[in-house]
Amino acid sequence: MDTKPSRIPLEVQEPMSHSHVPVPPPNSPSIEEKVETAVQEQDLREKIVAALKTCYDPEVPVNIYEMGLIYNLDISETGQVDVQMTLTSPACPVAGTLPPEVKSKVEEVPGVIGAKVDVVWDPPWTPSLMSEAAKLQLGIFDY
Repeated sequence: MDTKPSRIPLEVQEPMSHSHVPVPPPNSPSIEEKVETAVQEQDLREKIVAALKTCYDPEVPVNIYEMGLIYNLDISETGQVDVQMTLTSPACPVAGTLPPEVKSKVEEVPGVIGAKVDVVWDPPWTPSLMSEAAKLQLGIFDY
């Protein structure tokens, strides 16, 4: 007598799907393109900061960036720059001229298509917002 084991059909398993691997939508940027964009944005940010460092409050011999007057720089992919800044006080004598100067200097940076400057008062500016270099230059020492 032939005693072959009876065949038990095995379930055919579908090949493992790659659904756990996100598939980028069509026309989405590659990783290389994303890195290049990030590098370009960082380069543009550095140029904008350099331009801001040429703006001074005439009463203080430190540029407005090191003074801590720039609260935020938002750079869009198109090159539009939104700046949030403050002044040392609401009664600052350059309140009418410094923000337009900031706008103009930022717009002169190659790659910037336009700039908007908003003066904000919250949080209020204090000397603690200054960079260490600015404090040193002005002889302000934290103890």
